[in-house]
Amino acid sequence: MMDHGLLLYAGLWLSFALGHSAFASVGGRRVLERLAGRGDRLLYNVIAILHLALVLIGGWIELGGRPGFAFPWPFNILRAAAVLAGIAILLIAGRSYDPARFFGFAQLRAGAPERVLPAEALVTGGLNGRVRHPLYLGLLLLVWGDVHAPLTLATALFATAYVLVGIHFEERKLRRLYGATYDAYRAAVPMLIPRLAGRRGTGK
Repeated sequence: MMDHGLLLYAGLWLSFALGHSAFASVGGRRVLERLAGRGDRLLYNVIAILHLALVLIGGWIELGGRPGFAFPWPFNILRAAAVLAGIAILLIAGRSYDPARFFGFAQLRAGAPERVLPAEALVTGGLNGRVRHPLYLGLLLLVWGDVHAPLTLATALFATAYVLVGIHFEERKLRRLYGATYDAYRAAVPMLIPRLAGRRGTGK
């Protein structure tokens, strides 16, 4: 039997993926720049947050009332460890990035849209020396560790699909920005599963 609630939630996630990707494209960025000027990055984030909130609310409406899973206690300990590890990775990895630039406040202060500002330095040290996308790794650990009911399981599945597709497009952008430097980094450092020993990225 077709699960209409699950299909609707999948459709909401698809709408978020398509909308987020559209605004992240060159054409989408131009639209945001025409609408908000130096506030283009801030507008991009506001739209993404509101859209994701609607997706999660829709999922809660459709799937939130379904009974949770009965996991054995050792598995619950693993789930809690995954959540804590995800939060720790997000906090540590976030220190390598400029939050003002990420959220769009740096562009407002500079009086220039994102397109005009110079590219940030490629971060290849710290957690980025173990895995190319530590923020995505932290997010995935967080959502999978939180799985305890049909809603959170569906959220983890759809978020994982979104992250994997998003990484593909993000890496295309990074290769355009950093060229051979990123290619060398990409060859040395795994995408999401950290290499605990061996070759590492270098630099700040």
